[in-house]
Amino acid sequence: MVVHGVEAFDHGDVERFISLLSPARRIVAGVMARTAAEERNLGFECPGKPPSQVFRQFEGRCGAFLVNRGRSPDSGRIFGEIVASRLPAGEGLVQIECSAGVVLCWNGGDARLAADIADRAGFAFEHAEATPVPAPRAERTIRGCRAGDPVYVNGTVIGTATGDTVTIACRQGTILAIGGLDAKPHGIEKAARQGIADLSRAWCKSGTIRCAGPLVGARRQHCGRICVIDHAGQTLYDALSDDVCGVLSIGDDTTAVCGHVCAHRGIPVFGIVDGDADGILPAGFAGGSVVVHALRERDDDIGAELAATVRDHSYCWETWIDEMLDWLGGRVRIAVDTRDSR
Repeated sequence: MVVHGVEAFDHGDVERFISLLSPARRIVAGVMARTAAEERNLGFECPGKPPSQVFRQFEGRCGAFLVNRGRSPDSGRIFGEIVASRLPAGEGLVQIECSAGVVLCWNGGDARLAADIADRAGFAFEHAEATPVPAPRAERTIRGCRAGDPVYVNGTVIGTATGDTVTIACRQGTILAIGGLDAKPHGIEKAARQGIADLSRAWCKSGTIRCAGPLVGARRQHCGRICVIDHAGQTLYDALSDDVCGVLSIGDDTTAVCGHVCAHRGIPVFGIVDGDADGILPAGFAGGSVVVHALRERDDDIGAELAATVRDHSYCWETWIDEMLDWLGGRVRIAVDTRDSR
């Protein structure tokens, strides 16, 4: 069982199919989906890879299937088509799309497995064909959007959708809005730093990352290493070693992601924001967390200043927070403070 996205966890689909199918291996794709799996203590493997790369492990073998719950049946189907199109020729995909109550057998996949799952679950069964990924190109169309959705390229919000389809281009390393996108200049600037050359291979999506709030666990430890996450929340899990006592997060959406991921682990966050959040998920923070709002500067600049002081040794979190607040003084105001629940 390969699970993509958090909604399949939050709606109970994952537990249902574990009980129904007893998969020998359980693999999760995505940052928030990993968080949801950990919150429920479901014992998933978390390789940190997109679904198409996970399925490449199973080339030529039967029994692998994808569980997904899109925001709508159309968006769920679009996602399955993207995954199937990125698998090698001759390798099909079995997708359980919970939003539509259907099992899709893409590109001549294991029809016997798909039909058996559909029968057990009481879902419809359907054959489907996905077009292959085109050669590297400078334009990309993102389907299944809703007006007002944040639009991401490799985890960075580049603007908001104005309709159900967004078309973007990449020219000389810079992303351009061709249609359907109200661009966010600062997001475009951050995406350009990634050096994107082939939009056909970039991770592009729209919509919130998660609708449900996080579960908050007991505080883990008060002293240890502090890790710095600068406008790259998707890298957080790679940095969360056992000796981490807290996270310095830079950026509104990055702070929301770090707070959400760290909440159930009991790891506090010191977030630097400047008010340009895109509302990608509900905020939630472990006890001992503080979020400060920059008053006259960008979060990038204050964050870089603080990050330069963080060394690779042990800190006492509460002492460090007090020192940082004294350092910043009237340059910031406290927006979130959960130290009373530490």
